[in-house]
Amino acid sequence: MNVTFLGTGTSQGVPVIACDCAVCRSLDYRNKRLRSSVWVEVNGKSFVIDTGPDFRQQMLRARVRQLDAVLFTHQHKDHTAGLDDVRAFNFLQQKDMPLFGRQEVLNQVRTEFAYAFAEKRYPGIPRLQLHTIDNQPFLIEGVLFTPIEVMHHQLPVFGFRVGDFTYITDANYITEQELKKIEGTRVLVLNALQREAHISHFTLAQAAELADRLNAPMTYLTHMSHKIGLHGAVEAELPPNVRLAYDGLRIEL
Repeated sequence: MNVTFLGTGTSQGVPVIACDCAVCRSLDYRNKRLRSSVWVEVNGKSFVIDTGPDFRQQMLRARVRQLDAVLFTHQHKDHTAGLDDVRAFNFLQQKDMPLFGRQEVLNQVRTEFAYAFAEKRYPGIPRLQLHTIDNQPFLIEGVLFTPIEVMHHQLPVFGFRVGDFTYITDANYITEQELKKIEGTRVLVLNALQREAHISHFTLAQAAELADRLNAPMTYLTHMSHKIGLHGAVEAELPPNVRLAYDGLRIEL
């Protein structure tokens, strides 16, 4: 399995428009973060988790030539807004794009991209195939995905485990029952928005504490805002098995 971090930033991305802070002015490529998404390649299949506003740029930068399905964590715009650009894969692969998400997420997709579901469809629109998932494991192209329900303030969000890789974003609470699904993970990804307390995201300290508890051999932090600090300075504070992810980071399992 190969995992590529397509984006590791929060909803505004980094740099933030019109911001003059040290992180937003940094020339270090690790401090430049598109909206959060990952590309998972496993058993010859290719999957993307979330299609945020930067989806097109991410596909071009990572040179993704095959996409077998899209999985959605939740319905917020920074995780869905780029969906229209799957039509490039519709044309290349000559088939509809399977989308997997909870019913509320797919309802939002139908609303935001209503033209893709209209009775009279304009030529060239994205061709989408909706698949509702719940909190039970499911197969896509023979690959097993296990949803992990987390809370994003009052909004249920799905993380996903595939093999020894677990990806969790936009969370600030996980029940004991759901934490058990993570046990044995070799590579864990957790969101860490900033240092200060936040109503719907883990802070840097909270994410590091949870990583220590779950004791995965390696934990990467994602969905980070400019408020978290400069990449190099933050990593210096963390234990060796907890690192900040960055756009373009590719890991092999």
